[in-house]
Amino acid sequence: MKKIYYFLGLIACILNNQLFSQDKLFTIQDTLRGSNTSFRDWWEVKYYDISIEPDFDNKVLKGNNTITFDINENKREESIMQIDLQEPMSIDKIETQDSISIPFKKEGNFYFITLPQTFKKNTQNNKVTIYFQGMPNIAKNAPWDGGWIFTKDKNNKPWMTVACEGIGASVWFPCKDYLGDEPDEGMKLNIITEGDLKGVGNGRLVGYSKDSLGKNIYSWQVTNPINNYNIIPYIGEYVNFTDIYKGEKGDLDLDYWVLSYNLHVAKSHFSQVKKMLLALEYWFGPYPFYEDGYKLVESPHLGMEHQSDIAYGNQYKNGYLGTDRSHTGIGLQWDFIIVHESGHEWFGNNITNADAADMWIHEAFTTYSETLYTEYYYGKEAASQYIIGQRKNIQNDIPIIGEYGVNQKGSSDMYDKGANMIHTIRQIINDDQKFREILRGLNKNFYHKIVSTNQIENYIIEHSKIDLTKIFDQYLRTTQVPTLEYYIKNNSIYYRWVNTVPDFSMKIKTSIGNLIPINKWKKSKIDKKLLESFSVDPNFYINLNPLKK
Repeated sequence: MKKIYYFLGLIACILNNQLFSQDKLFTIQDTLRGSNTSFRDWWEVKYYDISIEPDFDNKVLKGNNTITFDINENKREESIMQIDLQEPMSIDKIETQDSISIPFKKEGNFYFITLPQTFKKNTQNNKVTIYFQGMPNIAKNAPWDGGWIFTKDKNNKPWMTVACEGIGASVWFPCKDYLGDEPDEGMKLNIITEGDLKGVGNGRLVGYSKDSLGKNIYSWQVTNPINNYNIIPYIGEYVNFTDIYKGEKGDLDLDYWVLSYNLHVAKSHFSQVKKMLLALEYWFGPYPFYEDGYKLVESPHLGMEHQSDIAYGNQYKNGYLGTDRSHTGIGLQWDFIIVHESGHEWFGNNITNADAADMWIHEAFTTYSETLYTEYYYGKEAASQYIIGQRKNIQNDIPIIGEYGVNQKGSSDMYDKGANMIHTIRQIINDDQKFREILRGLNKNFYHKIVSTNQIENYIIEHSKIDLTKIFDQYLRTTQVPTLEYYIKNNSIYYRWVNTVPDFSMKIKTSIGNLIPINKWKKSKIDKKLLESFSVDPNFYINLNPLKK
């Protein structure tokens, strides 16, 4: 019966999810990883209680995770729960809260457990504890490829952490590795270390003790919802210093954990954090996690947006490892990692996409936070130069939105092209106060929520009172850059959009006033002297194609 039910479930997954695209054949494993399957949709995570102990010499992990969950619909005859843990990590045993062993079946990176009848329909605070161990996938180029990091600091001391956006938190601990379900009541992370090594995790340090073998146990707790890939332990010879930022919701605790030999430079360099918080609270609204505090932790990789536990590895330099991604020099005025990764606390951690295909929601708005930070301190002209300079990074290789239901992101253009789309929409709205209200409204309306592209699009359309449907379609769902074709003849300018989706229309600012081109030729009669110096506001991300007639 169990085997029949299992394979029927897999078939249902295939039928209910698109497994093919023009360029890639997706597998059942992709669907199980990237969608809310029938093994996931009937239960909702409330809380994780994770213990993790890394063995530096042998590059292995061991630990356990107690998952508290609600059963939110009628159980079938057999309720099969999907738990994710990627090979070569493995699950040793699974128990109920009464220490009753639960049988499970392994299929690749997924475990299917048949819950006993003691787990009733429409019940809350059910618990299972999963014991796991193994040698995790080792990151070759963190944070981009993802995996565990075992390295040493300059003092030859062990230094460990993990970066797992994209690849998923199941690369190191068993969980419901689905973006659409976060532990609503937060999590606890117990980090077990040896000797002088300290364990740093998300949120606040709520306990420190030693076990019977003299090992350290650092217990960290988050009270807000948190995405799986943001749950991160750091282990190293850290030292700590603190500060307070007086923000929109009161006192925000600032917590910094750095390697001992970098303490002096960190205290000076991290003074940028308060400036960042002031600017981003102005544009986006209050920092979303006052209850859990704000933390920067020095990491052996460049950086990641781990909620209330941000990885910092920018070598205490301004820019992006001392370079400027905008190619203008403006980005060398501030630390890219502090601004960008902190920007994700609003877009990514507060507002979270339900499907990896919609990752642009995280990256486009956060990339635009760099422009907004620049504007706050250096003015609009510098901000415009910065965002326009980022266009040199755009590839237009594939659409920004990826395939749904198979854990596939779209193009990396979600960063710079996505930010330029937002900047272009800002020009269309042509009201900076309203634009700021929309940004703050997004973070208030979708506070600690999981969203889709359609929800974000509809909110902006509704509150701008402008139909931006075709604008979103153009920039998110195609690789085509709108091109304005125009020519001047007999004191008139003729113009139209090409290289666009059907029925595309977008108002643009020009040297002769606002124009609203469409896909068909339009004509405007203007003074000849003005026509001779015709130009389009470069803040619009478009191409120009002047014709001779």
